[in-house]
Amino acid sequence: MSIYFKIILDLQADKFSEEGRVFMQYFYVFLLVLIIPFIAYKIFNFVEMAYVEYVKKRLFFNHVYLRKRKLSNGEKSILRRHFKFYERLSLKHQYYFEHRVFQFIKRTEFIGNDMDVTDEMKIIISATLVKLTFGLRDYKIKSVERVICYPEEFYSQTNKAYHKGEFNLGLKALVFSWKDVLHGYEIEDDNLNLAIHEFTHAIHFYYMSVRRHSTSAAIFLDAFVELSHLLDNDAELKSKLITSQFLREYAFTNQFEFLSVILETFIESPESFRVQFPNLYKKVKTMLGFNFTGY
Repeated sequence: MSIYFKIILDLQADKFSEEGRVFMQYFYVFLLVLIIPFIAYKIFNFVEMAYVEYVKKRLFFNHVYLRKRKLSNGEKSILRRHFKFYERLSLKHQYYFEHRVFQFIKRTEFIGNDMDVTDEMKIIISATLVKLTFGLRDYKIKSVERVICYPEEFYSQTNKAYHKGEFNLGLKALVFSWKDVLHGYEIEDDNLNLAIHEFTHAIHFYYMSVRRHSTSAAIFLDAFVELSHLLDNDAELKSKLITSQFLREYAFTNQFEFLSVILETFIESPESFRVQFPNLYKKVKTMLGFNFTGY
């Protein structure tokens, strides 16, 4: 009997051993599937970051999407009415633009306070962010999870005052007066665009949080630092910028407001910006990765 049981146990051990070997084979394959792409990504990110830092502030590529999502004809007509930038893009880049708008709408909570949020509102707000980040790969600005819209100016609990717009980092929310968002697009060259201004704050804070891992963030922030140093080290240029009143006075409140105002100006008045302050213009163009018609 003891010999019989020994044979049974040996057979069972062989069976478990075979199952163990199969399991380990699958486990190693699973690890390779996870590890190889991770290592490849790390190597790519390291090389691209080095290129951005030491060679040229430009991404190796910008648009890669496994499945491009499309907007409806009605949604595209809203883009055409409000965004000349979109109309001037090639057909391929229009598809990319639409995909990014779709993705922002999909992952963002839109809340109307004393008003309903329409599809037009979602498209205009989303396309503002997409335009600002269209020259960069890292467009999913995770500092914004919700957008809250009021019909007009609203009372802010942040500083107990009425605002037209604000970025609330703690709530990951952008809050807008819809009346003033529309006003920003009704007059295209007054360098006042509420949506651009507040989205710039959100982009700035998000990129500061991912600076070490995102080449898009590195380009944006490094170019802004260079722009600031250019002004700090050229008293004549800085004096000219201030006395010309090319940027409204609010720009000189602090570095965050300066960035928002200068991007408003770049987006709305690119030609006059390029003519009057070509060196500053180039820095902003690099910051946004803009190589598009009109810029």
